[in-house]
Amino acid sequence: MNKLLRNKRKLCRVLLALAVIMMFAAVFAMPAMAEEASAPESAESAGSALGLKALAAGIAVGVAAAGGAVGMGLATAKSTESISRQPEAEGKIRTTLMLGLVFIETAIIYALLVVILIIFVL
Repeated sequence: MNKLLRNKRKLCRVLLALAVIMMFAAVFAMPAMAEEASAPESAESAGSALGLKALAAGIAVGVAAAGGAVGMGLATAKSTESISRQPEAEGKIRTTLMLGLVFIETAIIYALLVVILIIFVL
C-alpha cells in the first residue's frame, strides 16, 4: 500500500513537472512569435501568438487549480483523520486547517493574476 502511494506521488510530480515545462516553453516562445507578428504580412503569426497566450494561460490555471485541489483534499483528509484520533484538539486542528486552506487558495489566486498579466500585458 505504501509503495503504491509513493508511485502515485511520483507520477503526480512527473506530470506536474511536464505541465510546468510546457507552460514555460509556451511563455518563452511568445517573444519570438511577437517579433514575427510585427511584420505586416504575418497576420497568421498574430493569431498564433494569441493562441500561445491562450495555451499558456489555460495550462497555468489548470496546473494551479489541480495542485490547489490536491493540496486542499490532502489537508482536509489529514485534519479529519487527526480530529478522529484526538477529538479534544479539534479547535486547534480546525484553525490550522483553515489557515492552510487560505494560503493554498491565495497561491491559486496569484496564479490567476499571472494568467491575466500573460493575456493582457504580454
